[in-house]
Amino acid sequence: MTVAHLQQALSELLGDAQLVVSELPETALKLWLIDAENMDRAFTAEETRRILHEPPYWSFCWASGLAMARYLAQQPHWVEGKRVLDFGAGSGVAAIAAAKAGALEVVACDLDPLAIDACRANATLNGVELQYSLDFFEEADRFDLILVADVLYDRANLPLLDEFLSRGREALVADSRVRDFQHPIYRRLEMLEAFTLPDLAEPMEFRNVSLYHAQRA
Repeated sequence: MTVAHLQQALSELLGDAQLVVSELPETALKLWLIDAENMDRAFTAEETRRILHEPPYWSFCWASGLAMARYLAQQPHWVEGKRVLDFGAGSGVAAIAAAKAGALEVVACDLDPLAIDACRANATLNGVELQYSLDFFEEADRFDLILVADVLYDRANLPLLDEFLSRGREALVADSRVRDFQHPIYRRLEMLEAFTLPDLAEPMEFRNVSLYHAQRA
C-alpha cells in the first residue's frame, strides 16, 4: 500500500515516472528510487513547475546519504546499541544503515509525510524496524546521536547546526554543498566520495562529501 501511494504521488508530478527497487553500490542496501531509464527526456514547463514546488527528494538517494550509509557500515561503533535520530531522513537511507549497523532504536524524522512513507517502504524493503517523526522539535532530548545527511543544500538551514545537540549528545553531519563550512563546535572527520542515485550528472565537486562531528560539552 505504501509503495502504491508513493507511486501515485510521483505520477502526479511526472506522469511516466516509475519507482523501482535499486541496489546501492558498495552497500547491502536497496531503496525504492525513481527509474532513470524512462526519464531521459526534457521536462515540460508544467512538470518543472510541479517539481520545483514539491520536489520528490525522497525518490533519490543523495550523495551525502549514500556516503553516510557506507560510513556507518564501516564504522558501526557510531550507532551500535545507541538511540539514533535521522534528521531530514528523505528516503531513510541513513536511518536504515544505522539500524543495520546495530542501533538500539532509530527514528526517521522528516517534515514531509511522503518522505515518511518512503522511509516506511524502504525499511520494509531492507528488513529493519524504524520509528517515525514529523517534527524534530517535538522529540525529547534522549538521543545518543543525530544523523544529518544532505540537509545543508539550502543555506537557510545552517542555523539548524545549533539545534541538533538540543536533542542528542552527538551529531554526525554529511554534506557536499557548503564549501565555507565553519562552526565552533563541529569538526571535519574526513572526506568521503559518493554520488546521487539516479545520477543527476552533478558537478564532480558535489561527489566530495565532508563528514562533520559535534559533541555536547
